[in-house]
Amino acid sequence: MAGWRLGEGYAHLAQLFGSLEGVFALQGRQLTSDPLSEVIVLEHAGVSYYVKRYYAAGKNLRRYLGRPRIKAEWQNLRHFERWGMPTAHVVAYGLQRDRGRFVRGAMITEGLPNTANLAELVERKDPRLQDRQWLAGISQQLASATATMHAHHFVHNDLKWRNLLVDDQARLFFIDCPGGSFWFGPMLRYRIIKDLACLDKVAKYQLPRSVRLRFFLQYRGHSKLTAADKKMLRRILGFFAGRE
Repeated sequence: MAGWRLGEGYAHLAQLFGSLEGVFALQGRQLTSDPLSEVIVLEHAGVSYYVKRYYAAGKNLRRYLGRPRIKAEWQNLRHFERWGMPTAHVVAYGLQRDRGRFVRGAMITEGLPNTANLAELVERKDPRLQDRQWLAGISQQLASATATMHAHHFVHNDLKWRNLLVDDQARLFFIDCPGGSFWFGPMLRYRIIKDLACLDKVAKYQLPRSVRLRFFLQYRGHSKLTAADKKMLRRILGFFAGRE
């Protein structure tokens, strides 16, 4: 049995993305491919659409137990939208099961024009990474959105620079979050530290210390470091010690 839904406001794309079977028949420019999934991009009426198709529920135990990876992807992006976090709009999504067993699934997102991920900016030595005003704006957006996410007891679990897009208007967007989930208690605190440490893993080599500190204070909502902030910072800075 297959379940498929078009997102709100996308009924006009029913002819193109109206069924799971039709989505798996689509042809487009292939961006990525692996044994689990593939991503293609296609253009329609001047808009780019990214089609992610999964042929397995996930790796290891996820192949048989728990939430399929593709379902986690669309649910997490929809969480971001509900919380007011900037992200790619989910156009359509769904999956097919056979007697409870995952068969295939897909998700379509609307392209974000004129964007690049932060890791790409590092690779090409983009001058914006030296622009203090641009960095201040991106830092504020990232701190606010990350704090919002964590306030909902949700952690990204792969909050790396490659999963953050910026456009030519200095706007930041969160993408690709199949590993995100809700946590509570000590595990929530541990995974929040991991999220922040993942961000700083690249930042410590690319950004001045003052920029990194400003981000942390913006995330915490403080004008200066408290004793609790200093303790948290030590945990963040030491998270990957000996593992790089």
